[in-house]
Amino acid sequence: MNFHEVRFPSSLSFGSVGGPERRTDVGTLANGFEERNTPWAHSRRRYDAGFGLRSLDDIETLIAFFEARRGQMFGFRWKDWSDYKSARPTAEVASDDQQIAIGDGERSQFQLMKIYRSGAFDYARPIAKPVAGTIRIGVAQDEMQEAVDYSLDLTTGTITFVNPPLAGAAITAGFEFDVPVRFDTDRIQTSVASFQAGDAPKVPVVEVRV
Repeated sequence: MNFHEVRFPSSLSFGSVGGPERRTDVGTLANGFEERNTPWAHSRRRYDAGFGLRSLDDIETLIAFFEARRGQMFGFRWKDWSDYKSARPTAEVASDDQQIAIGDGERSQFQLMKIYRSGAFDYARPIAKPVAGTIRIGVAQDEMQEAVDYSLDLTTGTITFVNPPLAGAAITAGFEFDVPVRFDTDRIQTSVASFQAGDAPKVPVVEVRV
């Protein structure tokens, strides 16, 4: 896949505007009732990085990053400041933040996940781009050691245990993560005059499936 394992400058993504979007097909029946379906199992995030630009130096940094990605050609990592870790925004990451699976005594490979809950309903979001140095893994409330008890693929978010967790053991994880994205345009238009007047350029960014 055309993806560069490099993060968009976090100082520029701070202040950006964006968030998740869903695709729902809504059909209204003759009796007025609706049928709603979605072809997407997972949401897709969109951002506008233009709001994070604060100086002419920022524009120079943006253009360099854009050119190195060849516009829409290569994906990259993006820090979503509103949602970038397994814990609550004001809390520190811990090994029991998210329960990602239950051991069966045979399976040794698991995907990092973040669970979003509201009432009796939840949504499990696969995490493919964890941030190095932030991952903590637990099994049955005991914290594991990386390179001793498990290995982690930072490009896919896959955990591989040396020994399969015992049947019934809760597998938990804590981590920070990035969103895999690409530029949603092959053109960046900037104007020094308009930027100095407070008019930031539009820099659309969209999540990609990896």
